[in-house]
Amino acid sequence: MSSALLSPASVAATFLKPTPTVALGSSPATAAGAANDAQKARAKEAGQKFESQFLSSMFQQMFQGIQSDGPFGGGFGEEMFRSVMTDAMAKQVVKAGGVGVADTVQREILKMQGLK
Repeated sequence: MSSALLSPASVAATFLKPTPTVALGSSPATAAGAANDAQKARAKEAGQKFESQFLSSMFQQMFQGIQSDGPFGGGFGEEMFRSVMTDAMAKQVVKAGGVGVADTVQREILKMQGLK
């Protein structure tokens, strides 16, 4: 996988959606705060998705060279479903707090948007 595909800018373009509109009658400060909160939430989600994908790729590489009867009993079936297992493992690692990649990606996305 190329490093351009894993850059914070590509993650932002892929996972971040336009900011939702704020209801009429709200104060500008409240509207700006709500928009910032929404952007921060989307940046956090993008960071977590990026970290999950990154960890899944690392786990796939890690398990690629292992020859064993392993969790699926080896063979063609194990090869077919190994990516499902590594995706699930990566999601659980991120859910448990991750390894810090999501925080870095989130911080960079917010910096590119001029937020903290």
